[in-house]
Amino acid sequence: PAGPGERGLALGTESRRRRRPGAGRAAPPRPPPSAGPAAGHAFFRLLWLPQPGSGPSQPEKDKTDSRGRMAVTLEEAPWLGWILLKALMRFAFMVANNLVAIPSYICYVIILQPLRVLDSKRFWYIEGIMYKWLLGMVASWGWYAGYTVMEWGEDIKTISKDEAVMLVNHQATGDVCTLMMCLQDKGLVVAQMMWLMDHIFKYTNFGIVSLIHGDFFIRQGRSYRDQQLLLLKKHLENYYRSRDRKWIVLFPEGGFLRKRRETSQAFAKKNDLPSLTHVTLPRCGATKVILSALVARQENGSPAGGDAKELGRKSEGLQWIIDTTIAYPKAEPIDIQTWILGYRKPTVTHVHYRIFPVKDVPLETDDLTNWLYQRFIEKEDLLSHFYETGAFPTSKVHKEAVSKEMTLSNLWLFLIQSFAFLSGYMWYSIIQYFYHCLF
Repeated sequence: PAGPGERGLALGTESRRRRRPGAGRAAPPRPPPSAGPAAGHAFFRLLWLPQPGSGPSQPEKDKTDSRGRMAVTLEEAPWLGWILLKALMRFAFMVANNLVAIPSYICYVIILQPLRVLDSKRFWYIEGIMYKWLLGMVASWGWYAGYTVMEWGEDIKTISKDEAVMLVNHQATGDVCTLMMCLQDKGLVVAQMMWLMDHIFKYTNFGIVSLIHGDFFIRQGRSYRDQQLLLLKKHLENYYRSRDRKWIVLFPEGGFLRKRRETSQAFAKKNDLPSLTHVTLPRCGATKVILSALVARQENGSPAGGDAKELGRKSEGLQWIIDTTIAYPKAEPIDIQTWILGYRKPTVTHVHYRIFPVKDVPLETDDLTNWLYQRFIEKEDLLSHFYETGAFPTSKVHKEAVSKEMTLSNLWLFLIQSFAFLSGYMWYSIIQYFYHCLF
C-alpha cells in the first residue's frame, strides 16, 4: 500500500489531468508526410546528417576524398599542362643556348691566343666581356621567368672600379644566379670578377668557362682544408693581378644553410656564441688568405699576384669588403632547377649591401674571425627583420629604408643571344668546311 506522501502525489496528478481538456483521450495519429519535393529533400537531408555513433565507413570516406582530389586535379590540369609545356620549352632553349654559346666562347678564346702573347691585358679584357655575356644569358633565364632582384643598402656601383671582396650568405644554388643578375649593371664588375665556388661546379656545363676565366674551385671538408687554402693562395698569386681581376665572390659559410645549420648551432653552443637560424657562423680560412695575399703586400709598394707591368699601372690593392645579404620571400630560396625551368611563380629576391673599408678590418686570425662572426650576427638580425616585415631595416645613413629594383635591358639580352646563335652557326660552318677539306 502507498504511503501518505505517495497518495497525495497521485491525487495531485489526477486533478491536473481533470483540468486539461482532452485529458484521458488518446492522441490522434500524425498524418503521414506528404510525398512532395520538400519532404523528399528533407528525407535525403536526414539520411546525410551524421548520426551519433554513425557516419561514413572508412572506404566510403576514402572514395569521397579521392573524388575531391580528382576534381581539383581536373580543374588544375590546363594550368599544370601549361607549366609543364613552358618548362620543357625553357629547358630546350637552355640546352640550345649552351650548345652554341659555350663552344663559341671556347673557339674565340683559342683563335685569340696570339693576342694573349702580344697584349695580355687586351686579351683578358675581351675574354671578360664574353664571360659577362655568358653570365647575362644565365641571368636572362630568370629574368624572363619573372625572377627579379630588389637591391637595398649602399650603392656598390660607386666602387665598381676598385678591388673588393663580396661576402655572401649561401642558401641555395640560386644565390649564384641571383648575383649574376644583380651585378650585370655594375659596369665591368662581372667581366673582371673571380668566383670561389664548390669544386662540383667544375664538372657542370659552365665548368670549362670558369676554368678558362680563372675562377677557383674549392673542395670542402676538414681533410682538404689546409691543402685548399695553399692552392687558393697560389691561385691568387698566379691569376688575380695578371688577369686584371677586381672583385672576388666568396661564400664564407662553406655550404648551404640547410646543410650547415645544425653543425653551426652545435659549434656556437660549445663556444658560447649566438645560435643563428637564418645564417651560419662563417669559416675564416679563405677570407684570411684573400686579405693576406691582396692587402698585406701593398704595404711595401709591391702588389700581390702577378707582374704589375702587364697592367700598365700599379694596383692600389684590395680596398673594400662588401657584406652582401640575400633574402628570399618566406625564406624559400630559388634553386638552379627553378631558375632554368621557371615553374615557380614570379619572385622578387632581395639583396642588401654594406661596404666596409679594408683598412678597418683586422688581419690577425683571431681578430678577423671575431669580425666575421659579428658581420654574420648582423646578417641574422637583417634577415629576421626582413622575414618579419618584408623589408630590410634602415641604416645609419638613411632614415628610411632605400630600395631599388634592378632591371635588365631586353634589347641587350636579345643582342647577346643573337650574337651567341650567329657565332655558333659561324663556327659550325667553319669547322664543317675544314672537315670536308681534310676528309
